[in-house]
Parts: sequence; C-alpha cells; structure tokens
Amino acid sequence: MAKPVVVISGGAGFLGSHLCDSYINKGYRVIALDDLSTGAQTNIAHLRHNPDFSFIEHDICRQLPKSLFQQNISIVANLASPASPPQYQRLAIETLKVGSTGVLNMLELARHKGARFLQASTSEVYGDPKIHPQPENYWGNVNSYGPRSMYDESKRFAEAVIYVYRTRYKLDTAVVRIFNTYGPRMEPGDGRVVSNFIVQALHTQPLTIYGKGSQTRSFCYVDDLIDGFIAMIESGQEGPINLGNPTEFTVFELAKLVQKLTSSKSKIVYTALPEDDPIKRKPAIDKAKKLLKWEPHTTLEVGLKKTINYFEKLSQ
Repeated sequence: MAKPVVVISGGAGFLGSHLCDSYINKGYRVIALDDLSTGAQTNIAHLRHNPDFSFIEHDICRQLPKSLFQQNISIVANLASPASPPQYQRLAIETLKVGSTGVLNMLELARHKGARFLQASTSEVYGDPKIHPQPENYWGNVNSYGPRSMYDESKRFAEAVIYVYRTRYKLDTAVVRIFNTYGPRMEPGDGRVVSNFIVQALHTQPLTIYGKGSQTRSFCYVDDLIDGFIAMIESGQEGPINLGNPTEFTVFELAKLVQKLTSSKSKIVYTALPEDDPIKRKPAIDKAKKLLKWEPHTTLEVGLKKTINYFEKLSQ
C-alpha cells in the first residue's frame, strides 16, 4: 500500500524542517518545497538520503511543478513565509506575494488533490492587542500602513482567502495562529529575541533590549508547537486556533535567564523600541486544550537549554 504524501512549503525553514521530521517519523512520504530565501539546506540535510523525503527548490508564488499534481497528496501544509522582522522587512514585497499568490497556489494544489490544507498564520494578526490574553475571536489592532504591515496583512489576507476557499469550494482547511516559538534550527541572525540574546550571550556581546524590556512575550518550544500542528491536522478542526505557550515573561526576564543559562558576562543595553512593536503578547489556548487536547509542556528554562546547546554546536 502506497504511503500517504504530505507537501510542506517552507520545508527547509525553522518550523517546516521540524514538521518534515515529524511526518517522516509518522510513516509519510514528505515533499518539501522551499525557495531558500530564509530556509536553509542544513535544516534538512539529515533527510536528504531518506527515500521517503524529497526536496524541491521552488518559489510557491510561481506555478507549482506539474509533478506535484501527480502525487497522492493527503495533506498540504503551508509554512512558507519570512517570519522575523529583519526577514520580512528585507523581503517586504516577497512576503506580501507569498501570503497572497503563494497561498492561492497551495490552496489550488490542495483543492485539486482533495487534501487537507493547513495554514501557519500568526499572532501578528492581533497587532498590538488591546485585549489580553488574545482569544481567537479578537479582531486585532493592526496598523495596515507601517513597518510591520507587510507581514501582518499578508497573514490576514491568507486567512481571508482560506475562508473563501472553504466556503466556496468546501475545501478541508485548518488555520493555526502561532505565537513566539523558539528552538534548534533558528537562524542566528534572524532578529528574533531568543536567538538574538543567545548569540549575543555566547559571544559576550551586549544583550540588546528594545525599549525598557517590560514588554511581554510567551515563548513556545518548537517540539510542542509541532505537536500542535499535527493535532490540528488530525483533528479535522477549521480554526483559527491559537498555538503558543501561555506562560508570560518580560523581555528583561528572558535576557536575565539567558545570561544565567550561558554563564555569560554580557551586559544588558537598551535601545529604542521599534515602531508598532507589540507591548503584550499572550495566547488564550482554551480552544486548543478543548478541541485539540493540546497544550505545551516544555518550560522556558528547559527549552532554552536545548536551544543554547544547538547554538553552541553551531559556533564550534
């Protein structure tokens, strides 16, 4: 009997490569798509000789390879997008395209194959929230004309077009809204606060805090998040459903913990808070608990130790 096939766009990225691992372990054939603008071959190097894994270097904003439409695809997981401020600001037009044309192309693949479609959306659809924590029925406080708008609005558009495909074509769709996630395979220079602090601490550079460090984030370890993806896909739920760790930390608390775990002599320095940077971010995960039977289990200290170990190996 032929193995089921899952197509993962953004498959060489931080989250995408971990999802590839999980589906290989579950006995699927995995086809990863990535244009490598922010993904990396090193994230999937360990899979390249696995007969159940194949990689196609491709920009999903272009017409998808015809060979895909000949596969027995049961799941299409769309994780393709730059995901950190330096990435999506550097690739602003590309970010808008991948959240529109790219999503449409992947939806068409799922529609053609009758596959379940998963979209990795984001907590950024809530903008700088006026409700705390953020439930899925909150419409958000988003600036559509500003330095973060290309990412926020690309994801909001993606959710809107998925809704239309579900209602018009009865496509089996799922949307998850991801909150801050960290772990091995993050890019050292991707500009996210966890990787920034770890890299700075390991190189005895000042830990740079934007603003006063009183802004809060909720940090989910990557293994927990991937479990949430799979639970969502297998549940048949539509969403959107928040996936994240509801334990809240200030950025200052994160910096101090990284200092402690790395035994770093780095000092903390402060600089101006970027425009439209959210002051608070914390997921309400009642839906995930009830509908997916999912919640994160990895504490920040345990997850940071694993992530620090990964970055230490990278620098050797």
